Amino acid sequence: MTEQKKPPYGIIAILFTGAFVAIFTQTLLNVALPAIMIDLNIKDASTVQWLVTGYMLVNGILIPASAYFIQRYSNRSIFILAMSLFTLGTLFAGLAPTFGVLLAARMIQAAGAALIMPLLMNVMLAAFPVERRGAAMGVFGLVMIVAPAIGPTLSGYIVEHYSWRVLFYVVLPVALIPLALGIFKLKNLTFQNRELSLDKLSLVFSSLGFGGILYGFSSAGQRGWDDAIVLGTITIGVVSLVTFILRQLKLSEPLLEFRIYKYPMFALSSAISIVLSISMFSAMILMPIYVQTIKGISPLDSGLLMLPGALVMGFMSPITGKLFDKYGAKVLAITGMSIVVISTYYFSQLSLETTYLEIMFLYTIRMFGISMVMMPVMTNGLNTLPMKAYPHGTAMNNTLQQVSGAIGSALLITVMNTRTTSTAEDLAKSGADPVNIMKNSMMEGINYTFFISTFIAVVALALTLFIKKPNRQVTEEEKERVYKQVPVKES
Repeated sequence: MTEQKKPPYGIIAILFTGAFVAIFTQTLLNVALPAIMIDLNIKDASTVQWLVTGYMLVNGILIPASAYFIQRYSNRSIFILAMSLFTLGTLFAGLAPTFGVLLAARMIQAAGAALIMPLLMNVMLAAFPVERRGAAMGVFGLVMIVAPAIGPTLSGYIVEHYSWRVLFYVVLPVALIPLALGIFKLKNLTFQNRELSLDKLSLVFSSLGFGGILYGFSSAGQRGWDDAIVLGTITIGVVSLVTFILRQLKLSEPLLEFRIYKYPMFALSSAISIVLSISMFSAMILMPIYVQTIKGISPLDSGLLMLPGALVMGFMSPITGKLFDKYGAKVLAITGMSIVVISTYYFSQLSLETTYLEIMFLYTIRMFGISMVMMPVMTNGLNTLPMKAYPHGTAMNNTLQQVSGAIGSALLITVMNTRTTSTAEDLAKSGADPVNIMKNSMMEGINYTFFISTFIAVVALALTLFIKKPNRQVTEEEKERVYKQVPVKES
């Protein structure tokens, strides 16, 4: 695989279009789940939640294998396959007569989406030299951030005025455009496709490991931590994951290369991304609960509340990328994480009287801070890797985001539920008005969870102090020596 002298902007534009529609669809159903329950006669909320959990599970299982596909097959073949699966899944979902068909269609969608993001990131890394990657990855961040933010807002509007099936009918023609462009216009980059053999046992352990952990933690908020299924799937997941990692370290051509953690800055970027993802999910999970359950705001207005924050992140992403090229990741990450810590603390001081505009302003400021951290830290870590390790680095980053997001969600929901229950019991004993017990106890649960999330953000802030700028004079050969355990100097 060799770097392109002139970036293939046409190829990148086609891949960007596919990535946008794939990420956009990931959050599209969040607001629509109640309407789907009524239409398909689903009694249990935990059942319909599988439309979101199942999508995340398929992503978590397939993303680790993306490194193999990217090294083995051409970017054109992978993209056409991915967009074909995604488009078919979208069509079947819109026509689904039963919940089972709808769930299967969502998983077909997810199978396509899981391959598109790592593919795009690898093309970006291969197409742009190190000194221009910040700006390029900033534009990549624009898609990654704006697409999932538009999903709930559009979904809220459509569900209020039309059937939930219209969501898929809107996505379908948009998905057909990049598929058609991929078939007729997309060319292969000068990747040297390697003759790799797929280690099937690694794929089994990877699926059981990441799938078990994702399912277990995702189910814990509904079933409880003492549930046999939750404990069983997490145990199976942990054991399988440990076995998977040990096996990868012994293979000459692993499914997922864990030896990339010999590069200190990549290891640090992964740690920061994990902690930041967990902290990020506090607002993504708790804000809809607060504004809809406690404040009584409609789903559409709830989505609109978060839209300015997403637009700010999208606007800042290319700017942050250019600043990264000029100043490096450390200054940006420290500044951004400081903003995240302060704004998260202020979220822990919410009350029943907090206004809609105050919440919107706080959320927007928090997203502004996150925009200064996410892509610069990730790009800084990937820049330390040799080119042949890019597929493994991007697969590792995407996998860890899925897993840490699921774990963070489950832990934060557990913290909120525990605090809410204990506060409700105390208020009941004190003879408080039963009408206000629910709102006040949930308010306390949300505030306490944001307070815990503040400390999680502080950990990420502390880690940003150790960021170093990779030496751009280091050659590919010197980078690859790390695999042989010979240290590389970093400036």
